Amino acid sequence: MKRRQILAAAGVGLAATALAGCKQEAETAGKPQEGASSQTFNWKMVTSWPKNFPGVGVGAERFAKLVEEMSNGRLKVKVYAAGELVPALEVFDAVSRGTAEMGHGAPYYWKGKVPAAQFFCALPFGPNAQEMNAWLHKGGGMQLWEETYKPFGVLPIACGATGVQTAGWFNKEINGVADFQGLKMRTPGLGGEVLTKMGGTVVNMPAGEIFTALQTGAIDATEWIGPYNDQALGLHKAAKYYYTPGWQEPNVTFELDINIKAWETLPADLQAIVRAAARDVNGDMLDDYNAKNMEALEQLKGEGVEVRRLPDEVLAKLKEVAAEVVDASAAADPVASKVWAQQKAYLQRLYEYAELNEKDIYNIRG
Repeated sequence: MKRRQILAAAGVGLAATALAGCKQEAETAGKPQEGASSQTFNWKMVTSWPKNFPGVGVGAERFAKLVEEMSNGRLKVKVYAAGELVPALEVFDAVSRGTAEMGHGAPYYWKGKVPAAQFFCALPFGPNAQEMNAWLHKGGGMQLWEETYKPFGVLPIACGATGVQTAGWFNKEINGVADFQGLKMRTPGLGGEVLTKMGGTVVNMPAGEIFTALQTGAIDATEWIGPYNDQALGLHKAAKYYYTPGWQEPNVTFELDINIKAWETLPADLQAIVRAAARDVNGDMLDDYNAKNMEALEQLKGEGVEVRRLPDEVLAKLKEVAAEVVDASAAADPVASKVWAQQKAYLQRLYEYAELNEKDIYNIRG
């Protein structure tokens, strides 16, 4: 009897302890963990994209939502579309000045200010998304990127990728190298420099202006991203020919820019949340493009879009010129030269592995 009474008393005690624990959990739910700051932050993020634009714009919104949820509201990020606070191509400057704490855009948009930036974005005939991510996150690329942006007071974080793009929309047929002479095309970065050397004229503009420029003949051709985004812009209604492959951008890596002074005001746990959310978006955006490009291209073909492959002669010449352009662009800037030397050596090892293994799988399964 005594034994049963003792056990019963112990059970009551354990139940009371458990109840008290549950009550304490309920009272502390939503509160910062011990040692974490209770301070809240309200930040602005300017972007290079139309509001809620598929892929890139949605990715920026997803980042903001993740940060708010993961921080339990301690860090809220208000996203501004291109033109709402600053123009699309001035995102980097706005973050550098502190006009906004954050920005989301494509590194090659500010190559005029930071020539090395385009090497973290897209290389003609260069790395695909997984190869670029390998270099950035495991091959020393992120350290070089941070070093490159530090003088401007900006911290970069990879935050999105497109995968292999298309060569673009043309209102003129491309049957040979000579067809690039006098071609007016919207295409940024190193790919644009290749086009210039091929005799064309580059016209850079944000997404919101492309359709009208193509429709009115202000430009003869454009590349944007791929079927998913191109369909959203309605480019198939303004141009006749859709060319592949995306030699100029086998991938574009997008960046989250953070004002360093603002970054240093965040406690360590919120900094970790920002990095985790950016890494999530970096992968999720690529998944989105892989899934939606397939669906969009099927729809475009169903609407009569003529998809063509650039001739082998043209691709061979573009590759030759691209190699010259990349080397010359790197040599013209000491920071870019340092980045390209390290990047080139690492990518060569990745390419050798792909040649040995992945290339055969793609060829055989096709």
